[in-house]
Amino acid sequence: MSFRLRAVRAFALLVGFFLMGAVLLSAMVVLDWLLMTRLFSARAAWLEGMVVTVTVLLAVAIVRGMVAFLRAGRLGPVPDAVPVAPEDQPELWEQIRAAAEATGQRPPDELYLADEVNAGVAEHSRLLGLLPGRRRMHLGLPLLAGLTVPQLRAVLAHEFGHYANLDARLGGVTMRGRAAVMHTVEAFQQGGTRLHFVIGSLYVGYARMFLRTSQSVARHQEFAADRTAARYAGRDTTAAALRIIPVLDGAYVHYLETYAGMGGSRGALPPVGEVHGGFRRLLAARTGERLAELSAGRRPPRPHPYDSHPPTAERVALIEKLPTDDRPGESADGPAAALTLLRDPDRAFAALEERTLSQEAALLPRRSWDDLVMARAVEDADGWSRPLRVAVARALRSSAQGAEGTAPVRRDAAAEDAVNDPLPGLEEILDAIDHGLLWMDVADRMPKPHQASRLTGPSARNFIRPKIFDGLAGLVHLRLVESGHAGPDIGWSGQPGLFLPEPWEKGMDDAIDAAVADTPDTAPLRALLTGPDRVSA
Repeated sequence: MSFRLRAVRAFALLVGFFLMGAVLLSAMVVLDWLLMTRLFSARAAWLEGMVVTVTVLLAVAIVRGMVAFLRAGRLGPVPDAVPVAPEDQPELWEQIRAAAEATGQRPPDELYLADEVNAGVAEHSRLLGLLPGRRRMHLGLPLLAGLTVPQLRAVLAHEFGHYANLDARLGGVTMRGRAAVMHTVEAFQQGGTRLHFVIGSLYVGYARMFLRTSQSVARHQEFAADRTAARYAGRDTTAAALRIIPVLDGAYVHYLETYAGMGGSRGALPPVGEVHGGFRRLLAARTGERLAELSAGRRPPRPHPYDSHPPTAERVALIEKLPTDDRPGESADGPAAALTLLRDPDRAFAALEERTLSQEAALLPRRSWDDLVMARAVEDADGWSRPLRVAVARALRSSAQGAEGTAPVRRDAAAEDAVNDPLPGLEEILDAIDHGLLWMDVADRMPKPHQASRLTGPSARNFIRPKIFDGLAGLVHLRLVESGHAGPDIGWSGQPGLFLPEPWEKGMDDAIDAAVADTPDTAPLRALLTGPDRVSA
């Protein structure tokens, strides 16, 4: 079946989705009329009234769905993005208008900068786009930070290509119809009554049939938009843009989790404009391969069964099959980032914060990146060391009671006392290790999951050893911070943490390994503590 025939079939089903409501309403009107005039007598008025009541409630649900279908695609307010007028960012608007003209489309009437690695054009649909309406473009500031200007041109051309309808006008209508159908189904699912569920199940079944039927049309439109982008921006540039967007998305998620949210537990935010703007620093510090590593270990989100976007690898493969063009590929230090099109990127990121932060978050104090890193490093070190310190305190308490010949106390009571009493420091823990308590008593008191509670011998030691290692490392970090020997390391190219003195950077891991070995030896760690860069309290 040709694309045009598939588009016509999908359009017919789309019209049927709306007409189904009209048919159901007509059938209910006829049923009520027959009940009131022909089928029931005055003696069955109560039954007649009940049936009419049910049909009226069903009609309300259907009308609600029909209204939701007609209202789908309307443009509402955008409180979480920054509006940008042509006079504010003329260079960016120039690129947008050029891409629209190259694809034979109207430029958007509105432009918003958002906090996502995405771009899109939405239209205030009338009759599902058969009549033109106001257009709005969304561009993610993190996307602009990661794309070059030529790659941005490819993205813009792709978005306008959805409206070009180079193959058939009904194809574009079908794309907007799919969004309207899913919007209508969501409206029925939000209804709280059984009648909404009953009517909604009919619409859900029809919607699934329509979405399956129009799937090929939607994917054809995506491929057509990719070809439009390749013609405008170049084959290799378009393929590069498709490859980099998933990488940027994974890197941005990592940035938000690791850097932007660093002060969350302490109720602090990065400097003004850096909540989203710090992403630029991460991009500048990492090569493409290092960026790809940030998303390599992440499980990709499960695609929606009716997602119109084909897999990225398939799209790239089809683009690379296109004839070569005369445009050179981009070198590693080639075109500037698309963010350079903005007159004042710092101001744009600050304005985005004002739009995206909640009122409570906006009132939080601002801290420098170094202060945030130091606070997080101390918090992490304390968290690593606390289980070990509690376990050693419990072991020392139990050992002291045994030496005095007093009656042993319950383990849970000892644990509570150990938590409430001052916890041992680094030297006390090393002394406990030297006295043979590590594998005899301390390890047994370290927290472990239920599945590992029955492990014994080497298996138990190998399971708990990393936790003890982390506990000692946390104590060392705390000592280095207290003595002023450790400084914050933002680690844009790696992980945020502490910058340690050279002797500790080289020898700490080996020294702690020796302290937690099957036959513990604390001498290397003590030597570091009392060496030239001594950090004794």
